[in-house]
Amino acid sequence: PPTARYTLAFVRLSRLISAAALAIVAGAAVYGETPQKVVSMNVCTDQLAMLVAGEGQLYSLSALAIDPRISGMVEEARAFHINSARAEEIYLMKPDLVLAGTYTARASVEMLERLGVPVLRLAPASSLADVPLRLRQIGAALGREARAAELVEAFEAGLARLAAAAPVIRPRAVGYAANGYTSGAHTLPDEMIAAAGFINIASELGIDYGGRMPLERLAMSAPDLVMSSTPYAGASRAEEVPQHPVVRAVTGGGAPVSMVSRDWACGTPLVLRAIEELVAKREALFP
Repeated sequence: PPTARYTLAFVRLSRLISAAALAIVAGAAVYGETPQKVVSMNVCTDQLAMLVAGEGQLYSLSALAIDPRISGMVEEARAFHINSARAEEIYLMKPDLVLAGTYTARASVEMLERLGVPVLRLAPASSLADVPLRLRQIGAALGREARAAELVEAFEAGLARLAAAAPVIRPRAVGYAANGYTSGAHTLPDEMIAAAGFINIASELGIDYGGRMPLERLAMSAPDLVMSSTPYAGASRAEEVPQHPVVRAVTGGGAPVSMVSRDWACGTPLVLRAIEELVAKREALFP
């Protein structure tokens, strides 16, 4: 099936990319000896570090690590010191290594670098191939290559299982979030939707990366499944858009299927949980 061929190609590509990135990270002198006190400033590096780090190696996580709306490892995160991503706060922790995202508190990250604190910045994941890449980057930086390799093997095996069960004829789905935002081609959600055995309508319509889809275009696309994130508490006009009567008409009178947004937010092995949830929705709709 097309999905199986796609997944096998992904596995081969991810291994090539990961091997190249691993060589770069392993050769970077900035890390020196294996860090004994690691601080993370980003919700995605928080989760990667919790998965990869050794006992007692990880000291502090970002405040988002304990936010159940965006973190998939809230309970595990409660065991660590929580930071607010301020440079002075993190500097006084005397970390051997700081993990951050490309766009994480840039002023704080740049200040820490000027003060001589080693910082590893990881770009947001934009594909499933980025998951093993990020695991290996974190593993090399923390001296935990073997643990990272175990996680990569399990992740790729999970994708292979999904590919083996993929349907020959795939239904069409679309993500429709606050203000009508949708993710198209060249994004992690697009590849997750494909791995779950769906065609992503946003990608089908030529939307690259992401953007707003008007209600009229949504209605005309005639989706088999409309997905939306779990609304935040409180009033928000932007979050009213997925509840619009047009959306309800498209979905047969009901609200869009609510997907657990925290499992879609970061390029970690937890994306498998989100894909499997989407597979269950597909099988319920098309047994």
